[in-house]
Amino acid sequence: MDSALGLGLDARDLNVWQTSLRAMVVLAAAILMVRLGSRRFIGKSTALDVILAIIFGSVISRAISGTAPFFPTLTAAFALVLFHWLLCALAFRSHRFGNLLKGHPKLLVECGQIQWRAMAQGQISKHDLQEALRIHGLSPDISQIETAHLERNGDISVVTRHTLRAESKKPPAD
Repeated sequence: MDSALGLGLDARDLNVWQTSLRAMVVLAAAILMVRLGSRRFIGKSTALDVILAIIFGSVISRAISGTAPFFPTLTAAFALVLFHWLLCALAFRSHRFGNLLKGHPKLLVECGQIQWRAMAQGQISKHDLQEALRIHGLSPDISQIETAHLERNGDISVVTRHTLRAESKKPPAD
């Protein structure tokens, strides 16, 4: 196995077969790590998830290229995924820690009125907001919006005044 993976060789001494085998082993290990991690790691992402993905890719690429020891590098990648899982578990259990780690949503529109301070903080222009409304299948008429939030993952969620009226007319659920 040592010779097949080129363990103990300098990166410049690895041949194409050793590098290819390393890539396949690292891919299998990365799939296992992602499956052991959370679904969020590959779904909608917060800044924490994006940072993990960048660092994770950088670390596992070193195992393929041979610029770092193979098994310690895979162990470091596993440690990153486990640490991410731990942080997410803590954020799930503590709202305050979750806000500290991932940020909190910003109220962009309230009762049809743009909240310009929040828009500036989120670097969201009126055109960006109107684009989000169109993506949601809504008219870009902001006066029809009850609330719009810039969510922690960067999406803009919208509740229309029409939606609130329709929900208030529904009979109570049993």
